[in-house]
Amino acid sequence: QSEFGVPEGKITVIPFGINSTLPCTELTSPAARQRLGLRPDYKVLLFFGRITPYKGLDCLVEAFAPLARRDPTYRLVIAGSVKDCPDYWSKLNRTIAAHGLTDNIVQRIEFIPDQMVEVFFKGTDVLILPYTDVYQSGVLFLGYNFGLPVIACDVGSLKDEIVAGRTGFVCQPKNAPDLARAIETYFSSELFRGLAGYRADIRNYAAKRYSWDRIGETTRKVYSQLLET
Repeated sequence: QSEFGVPEGKITVIPFGINSTLPCTELTSPAARQRLGLRPDYKVLLFFGRITPYKGLDCLVEAFAPLARRDPTYRLVIAGSVKDCPDYWSKLNRTIAAHGLTDNIVQRIEFIPDQMVEVFFKGTDVLILPYTDVYQSGVLFLGYNFGLPVIACDVGSLKDEIVAGRTGFVCQPKNAPDLARAIETYFSSELFRGLAGYRADIRNYAAKRYSWDRIGETTRKVYSQLLET
């Protein structure tokens, strides 16, 4: 609004639609966890999607290192393919080795087929979006579709899509200590302790707020108003 000088009355925000197209079976979270080789007592973080510098995986590794040193039950799952940044990925692997994190990080560095996506989102405890520069993220809404809470950096409109303590938490971008703080806050929260029940709440919240019926109706109204002017 301020950047382009558009009057507030002429602005309509159309939500990002929930990603409900991927297979979602009767697979349980414990079964998904077992398929990933993760113990029930592990505290499991998920980084999902293509690996590229702006997604801040390097910051996540730096935040994860002290947590894993203090608590060996922490695990980080990295699932996705590397996109046009071999040097970045090589450096990141050297950092992982230097911190002694090889056993604490599960790497699935490959394209994740649709039928496997739910395994990662049901078998982990929280989705991490440590992005440094982005307007919005479809991965966030993919997580919501599977009832997975999200910890995201305050970039773009990500913070507007997170209800603190109910669907996740927000932290400062490019700030590993603050990301680590947010992760610890989550794992000491009621949201994590009651995750089995809160997953359904997150799915229901997202299905209502980001439903395609709602998006379609909002879009229809925008074009109807344009035709009337």
